[in-house]
Amino acid sequence: MGDSGGSPNSPLRDFLFSVSSVVSLGAERIRNWSPPSGSLHMDADFRDNSQLRGSFFYEPSREPREIEMHSPLYYAACTLGGIASCGLTHMAVTPLDLVKCNMQIDPAKFKNILGGFSVLLKEQGFRGFFKGWVPTLLGYSAQGGCKFGFYEFFKKVYSELSGPEHASKHKTLIYLAGSASAEMIAVVALCPMEAVKVRIQTQPGFAKGLRDGLPKFVASEGIPGLYKGLVPLWGRQIPYTMMKFASFETIVEMIYKHVIPKPKEECSKPLQLAVSFAGGYVAGVLCAVVSHPADNLVSFLNNTKEATITDAVRRLGLHGLFTRGLLLRIVMIGTLTGAQWGIYDTFKVLIGLPTTGGVAPRPTVSSEKHAKQS
Repeated sequence: MGDSGGSPNSPLRDFLFSVSSVVSLGAERIRNWSPPSGSLHMDADFRDNSQLRGSFFYEPSREPREIEMHSPLYYAACTLGGIASCGLTHMAVTPLDLVKCNMQIDPAKFKNILGGFSVLLKEQGFRGFFKGWVPTLLGYSAQGGCKFGFYEFFKKVYSELSGPEHASKHKTLIYLAGSASAEMIAVVALCPMEAVKVRIQTQPGFAKGLRDGLPKFVASEGIPGLYKGLVPLWGRQIPYTMMKFASFETIVEMIYKHVIPKPKEECSKPLQLAVSFAGGYVAGVLCAVVSHPADNLVSFLNNTKEATITDAVRRLGLHGLFTRGLLLRIVMIGTLTGAQWGIYDTFKVLIGLPTTGGVAPRPTVSSEKHAKQS
């Protein structure tokens, strides 16, 4: 997995330990607490009770502490890293996403990338380029946290179910299964905000933003309408995420094995993060191609009330389904995915965790025997 990295006294790591300690100690104190008999006035008792004071408030340890791999705190850290990486990057490319969605919905008006930007600038001004940024930030932050956090969790679960020998031999299948399971959950978190975002971006005058757009959407189509695009969103996001994680892990392993002439553990952190960005960018290009037809379906369904998948296929045609807006999406998703892996692994390094991916260690003889016995 690589060395732990990060500074021994990382503020981010101290913060995570602080939150974890306060929650666990507070919960333990609540479980064990009983009111003093014969008195309803506890202010003085509380002030005089040194044990009570010491239990609730965490004092940072002077000794460096490491986050244990695959502990609850580790999964929480990966979730926070996913929130930061996906929410911020998707918000940053809102102008590209806006043009892409409009090219998919109205190709006669938005004929190409430059033309799309010109139309938006003329009709809505510079502020129009960031229409829908709030649901984008909230939706993809929730999705990113679930995606990365649950991926690490399911990857560990499926590796243990397979056993050391099979986990090493069939690691790509574990990457695919873990990412698919994680994205099933992540899409449910994303779907409502994605529906509102597309409607705001593709229907002029529908709403200025999330504050008026969400109530208006629900009033028009009800709560179930927020999940109308769930199935095509699964169809877009699950193949995308499977490609994103499996290809990234494979590409990074190949870089460390064939391109960089020394083990990952001996590489500097900047070099490791550069590998993460490069692997993420290539993985993103593959993701865009695999998931693009479903992306066109999502844009069509969320733009048109009472539209069906059959309507979308009939209107777009198979050629349009696979190609409309594809070039822009390749540029957007390649940059997006590279930046996401860069931010995610930077966050992990800052809290003392290793970057993602690398040459997997071969299972030891003892672990193989243990797997066969069990």
